[in-house]
Amino acid sequence: MKKRLKDYGIKIGNLPTGALNKITDVKGVRVGHSTISNGDIQTGVTAIIPHDTNIFNNKVVAASYAMNGFGKTMGTLQIDELGTIETPILLTNTLSVGGVANHLIGYMLEQNEEIGDTTGTVNPVIGECNDMFLNNIRKQSITEMNVREALETATTNFEEGSIGAGAGMKCFGLKGGIGSSSRILTYPHGKYTLGVLVLSNFGEIDQFRLNGIHVGPIIKTKLPTKSETGDKGSIMIIIATDLPVTSRQLKRIIKRASVGLSRTGSFIGNGSGDVFIGFSTANTISHENKGELQNIKVIHEDDLDQAFLATADATEEAILQSLLTAKTTTGRNGTTLYSLAELMGEIIS
Repeated sequence: MKKRLKDYGIKIGNLPTGALNKITDVKGVRVGHSTISNGDIQTGVTAIIPHDTNIFNNKVVAASYAMNGFGKTMGTLQIDELGTIETPILLTNTLSVGGVANHLIGYMLEQNEEIGDTTGTVNPVIGECNDMFLNNIRKQSITEMNVREALETATTNFEEGSIGAGAGMKCFGLKGGIGSSSRILTYPHGKYTLGVLVLSNFGEIDQFRLNGIHVGPIIKTKLPTKSETGDKGSIMIIIATDLPVTSRQLKRIIKRASVGLSRTGSFIGNGSGDVFIGFSTANTISHENKGELQNIKVIHEDDLDQAFLATADATEEAILQSLLTAKTTTGRNGTTLYSLAELMGEIIS
């Protein structure tokens, strides 16, 4: 079984985690993967499904934020304008965004006969990172089968690490990928969950920090191959919550993912696409205009601080989880990226 951060006695922050300590601790959220791992092809698709009902007809409140916009994410323009998401969120490699979007559109058309007929079109949300260090990205290997597999196998207790979209990712000169964490928020008006999922593909090994300890230079001496310098990667950060918030409040919350990101040693370099997408399942917005006022509940602005802290802590932990659960992988041109798990004994001894 893959070890996670808690197995090393490391705890990020003081807020309690959910039962799985994953984004799927938010009720209704599911995550699925499809992975291609075959020599110079190391890539895949990861799907985040916000709830169990028809998401086009029952949209979720959403927001996006680009900390550094060196990326090719699709769908954020409409998210920012309308404040909702109406499809699952799919993550993949940079050159597969178009193909994955087409397959997601096909999936949505099957579920909703009215799209493009009696109502408008649909806004597919696709996030990406460049996995060309391990993956022959020019082959554009992602197929419709991969998209469907990620969507149809989505579950609550999903795998992390070198899986799905994370198969070919590189983080701090080590093997990156998918990582997740969650936090429980407690208010007089109730308890809520906030979860984070990351696709990590950023950072310089010299800058890497583990729970505030600058371990990057130590790890660098243990690696059999020299890591190239420069922060030329990216990170996708997906934040889910059942906290009742407006799109504006949610945007304020997801911006705090930058705090957790920087704690691990990112300086958000010129060539790094750092893109955050968040959604709240507390209030669903009907696609159909029923001629009625929307009836939604939202928290007071003074309640946001706890959500800010939860986002920072869960993001930091999710990044570390992605490194710990990733496996050492050899890909394109025979290059190898090593798992942080193989080095933990020397770091914490």
